Amino acid sequence: MRAFTTLTATAALALGLAACSSEQSGTIEGDDGETGDYSIDTQTGEATATITTEDGTVTLRSGESVPVDLPAGFTVYPGAKITGNTTVNQGDGSGTIVTLTTSDSAKQVADFYRDQAEKAGIAIQMNMATNGGQIVGGQSEDGLTFSLLATPTPDGSSAQLTVGQELGSN
Repeated sequence: MRAFTTLTATAALALGLAACSSEQSGTIEGDDGETGDYSIDTQTGEATATITTEDGTVTLRSGESVPVDLPAGFTVYPGAKITGNTTVNQGDGSGTIVTLTTSDSAKQVADFYRDQAEKAGIAIQMNMATNGGQIVGGQSEDGLTFSLLATPTPDGSSAQLTVGQELGSN
């Protein structure tokens, strides 16, 4: 999973840099010699990146209109508005980061996803409430990881759900 984490961080950095650029496509080279190609669709705002390192290749898609691809057992919170979605795929793993808003409370969102995680076989290892916000996270024996950060807003709550699968770990 170290390679997945390293490549994901590298891809996210490259995509962030690409989004700040006026260029709609190009190549980025990291300090360690990693290279990546990126493109930004000016109509949809979707950004894509492919990063290749000695650990492998990771592809990343990010944007509000990117289709949400959650693992079995996880769904988008009912009635929520997706404000961002990032999918990451690598040879030994994949992951999704969904950002959403809802008129429901942070606690309701956390309870919903905690229930889905437990039903998916994830052992909850963190469950914290602070200042109206909720943080929940855990991992299953077969490499499925989950984390949720839900925070209150004047109109309900916003949340960031991260679900990833390390392939071949069972």
